[in-house]
Amino acid sequence: MKTIGMIGGMSWESTSTYYREINEGIKNTLGGLHSAKIALYSVDFDEIEKLQHTDDWEATATILTQAAQAVEASGADFLLICTNTMHKVATQIEAGINIPLIHIADATAEQLRKDGVERVGLLGTRFTMEQDFYRDRLTRRFGIEVLIPEQPERELVHRVIYDELCLGKIEDNSRREYLSVMAELAGRGAQAIILGCTEIALLVQQQHTAIHLYDTTRLHCAAAVRTATALEPHLC
Repeated sequence: MKTIGMIGGMSWESTSTYYREINEGIKNTLGGLHSAKIALYSVDFDEIEKLQHTDDWEATATILTQAAQAVEASGADFLLICTNTMHKVATQIEAGINIPLIHIADATAEQLRKDGVERVGLLGTRFTMEQDFYRDRLTRRFGIEVLIPEQPERELVHRVIYDELCLGKIEDNSRREYLSVMAELAGRGAQAIILGCTEIALLVQQQHTAIHLYDTTRLHCAAAVRTATALEPHLC
C-alpha cells in the first residue's frame, strides 16, 4: 500500500472528513483490519485565510510548498491538497516536490465525464467560483461547461463557508439558501452541481435535493484510495 500525503487544516472540519473517508475506503477495498498509511501536515487556517483575503497567493504557495516538502520527506508517495481553493497554487506546489499530486478538479471531472455530464453548476469560495484556475481546468481538460451563481449568490455562498461551515456551524436557513442557489443553476441548464468547497457537504447532502451533487471531498478521497491500493490484493 502506498502512503497518502495530505495537506490539511483548511479547514480541519473537512480534513476530518478526508481522514474518515480515506480510511473507510482502504478498509472496504482491502478488508480485514487495514487502515490507510497517511502522512498529514495540518496548517493553521487563520494564517492562510488572511493571506487569501489580502490576495497574497504567493505567500500561501510558500507555506503550502513547505508543508508538501515535509509530507514528502515523511515518506508520502503522492499528495492531496485537502481543499479546493488552494489548488490555485497547485502548480507552484508541484514544482517544489518530486511526488505526484492528485488534483481535486481532475478527480471530480473524471466522474462527471464518466456520467455524461457536460454542463455543471459550481459552488465554492468566491475564489474558486470566479477565478480561472478551477473552472478553466474543467473546461480545457475535460470539455465541461461550468456555470456559477450570480454575484449576490456568490457572496452568500462564500460567506456561509467562512463564517459558518469552517467554524463547524450548520444552519438550516443556510441550507435552504444553498438549495435555492442550486435550483437557480439547474434552471439555467446545469445537469448537476459540484460541491466545490470541501466544507459544503457538511451542510448539503444528496438527500436534500433531487439535483445530482458531486462531492469533491469524497471523489478526491476515492481517487487517493485507488492510487494507494493499486496492485494490492483484495482480501475477504
